[in-house]
Amino acid sequence: MLGIGNTLHSDEGTGIHVLNRLRTALQDVPNLELVDGSTEGMQLLGPVEDTDQLIIIDAINAGEEPGTLITLNKNQIPSFSGIKMSVHQIGFQEVVSAAQLRDRLPEKMVMFGIQPASLKLGTELSKTVEQLLPELIERIKKQIRDWREGQ
Repeated sequence: MLGIGNTLHSDEGTGIHVLNRLRTALQDVPNLELVDGSTEGMQLLGPVEDTDQLIIIDAINAGEEPGTLITLNKNQIPSFSGIKMSVHQIGFQEVVSAAQLRDRLPEKMVMFGIQPASLKLGTELSKTVEQLLPELIERIKKQIRDWREGQ
């Protein structure tokens, strides 16, 4: 499981905030690695390529209303993932593209996130996003259960 985002830009840090909350809730789940990808860019290529199943958590700019919960399947991820705060920043799209070019994408891959309400400088999530975290976490836990049960 990979949480990505920048915790210095409010809702852009959604993936990291959710990952931190899941650490305790999922500590007894075997064979589950939680990776804080923050804004690591191409350094995430290894964790992406070295697994068969990958859950990514991020703020997702899909042009929806702020606070909309979003789930993207493997084929949709390159189109929507990542919010670039700088034109120089390498986004998760580039990581997915590189893994795809190398034919090393995980067999199963799902991205969970929320349409951000605020990208202002600040370490706190907006109230809109904060109140949806429990539902987002439940969706992620259900995905893990489904994969474990072979669905």
